[in-house]
Amino acid sequence: MYRNIKEYELRYTDVDAYDNLKISSLLALLEESACLSADELGFGYEALVPQHLGFIIANCYVKLNRQVKLGEKLSVHTWPIKPRHTIFFRDYELYCGEKLIGAATTRWCMINTDSYAIMPPSAFFSESAFDDYNTERSILFNGWKIPSPVCDKPLYSKKVTFSDYDHNFHLNNTKYADILTDALEMDIFRDKNLSSVQITYVKQCKLGEVLDVYVSEAEGKYLLEGKVKDETRVQMRLGFDEV
Repeated sequence: MYRNIKEYELRYTDVDAYDNLKISSLLALLEESACLSADELGFGYEALVPQHLGFIIANCYVKLNRQVKLGEKLSVHTWPIKPRHTIFFRDYELYCGEKLIGAATTRWCMINTDSYAIMPPSAFFSESAFDDYNTERSILFNGWKIPSPVCDKPLYSKKVTFSDYDHNFHLNNTKYADILTDALEMDIFRDKNLSSVQITYVKQCKLGEVLDVYVSEAEGKYLLEGKVKDETRVQMRLGFDEV
């Protein structure tokens, strides 16, 4: 069955102070592989742009068996899943050498890039386009709802600037991970191993907006939420294992 397989050699800029692959870097590699796969299957950026269409990510869940370290090569396997209604699914497996070290699943929406209206698959795809898609799932996950942190005041704030933008003219999804985790103490990443990452992208952030980050810990997981003037824009839940 179809898989796009791409091996990435980790750069110094991909890791944090403890030589672990940064969450934002991991998300960037997943996004890169998703784009390569979409190009390969005929619904990539260049195919969609003339139709005034594009994809935005709505949710992401990653489960890690261990951290990925500087000096390692990470192989990302990815394939799309047949969409349901207006939700497009994409799964991933993560390998270091022959060892499976993690898996991920994502949910996407196809939008009209002029109006940002969510479009059905029929806006671009034929009815038979998904008949031979890989039906294998890398991970079974349905807990997409992330509770809000119990926190009265933001612990960190970030103004959206030009360097945060992507070609859709909004804060790139990978940037949220850096902004949200900047609200956490560094010792969390030194003393614990990251085991899971879950993100829900609620609404896009635009140039000049200030994203306020709220954080709390519950049942061994960290809940993070980014708001603009009390309006939720992004949520994240991080799981850690003791070192």
